Amino acid sequence: MSTVDLRYLDAHQYGQWLQQPGATVIVPVGAFEQHGPHLPMASDEILSGHMARGVAERTGAKVAAPINYGYKSQQKSGGGDHLPGTISLDAATLIGITRSIVSSYLRQGVTRLVLLNGHYENYQFLYEGIDLALREGGFTTSKAGAPAVLLLSYWDYVTEQTLAEVYPDGFPGWDIEHGGVLETALMLHLQPELVDLERAVDHPAAELPRFDRLPVVAERTPVSGCLSAPTGATADKGRLLYEQVTMSIAADLEEELGSSPA
Repeated sequence: MSTVDLRYLDAHQYGQWLQQPGATVIVPVGAFEQHGPHLPMASDEILSGHMARGVAERTGAKVAAPINYGYKSQQKSGGGDHLPGTISLDAATLIGITRSIVSSYLRQGVTRLVLLNGHYENYQFLYEGIDLALREGGFTTSKAGAPAVLLLSYWDYVTEQTLAEVYPDGFPGWDIEHGGVLETALMLHLQPELVDLERAVDHPAAELPRFDRLPVVAERTPVSGCLSAPTGATADKGRLLYEQVTMSIAADLEEELGSSPA
């Protein structure tokens, strides 16, 4: 059992921890989305949760229960909302959930809150929910005593050096990294029992237009549901990604928010 997960604490332990200076809560955000035949549909939630716990172990923060559904999968970034296994929220719902969760933590006295995103399409709606919650609380500018809420996506912390090691033949680009090498490598490192490489499909990367067409043209998404193949993914690459990213996020949090209690 993880010692950094709030859901395993009782309310009195939580209240006592919250009184410590620098108490920081990290909320992992994922999605329920198909990731091809070799990865589970909860991959985004699983990975954001592991990233959050890795950061918390480095910083003294605690990890909240995840937001485990996300905004609609888009064809150019997640294969598309039309694919079986993808169960999505609309924008208003995700904004409302985020607004309610952030407002609740602020009302309980949390002044350092981090939303750690693991699903590309979520970002702007998480931003809107956070902004609305802060406005409701009367916090429109950063000043002494005001809460600080950080929003980040873990892949934005992957360095060029790490990319070069994970993709020795050249990084194909984030726009087709769905069910591909990065997510597969991380899952092989973090929860290998959930990966079935024998079912992985090796196929060329998807070639999608620069525009979005609605309704989607289903045949533009590879049959696997992945926008690139996981070929070349290894647990060693996943360990490199995980350790480098959690270290980099932890450094940002400590620089921006200060140290959290042990």
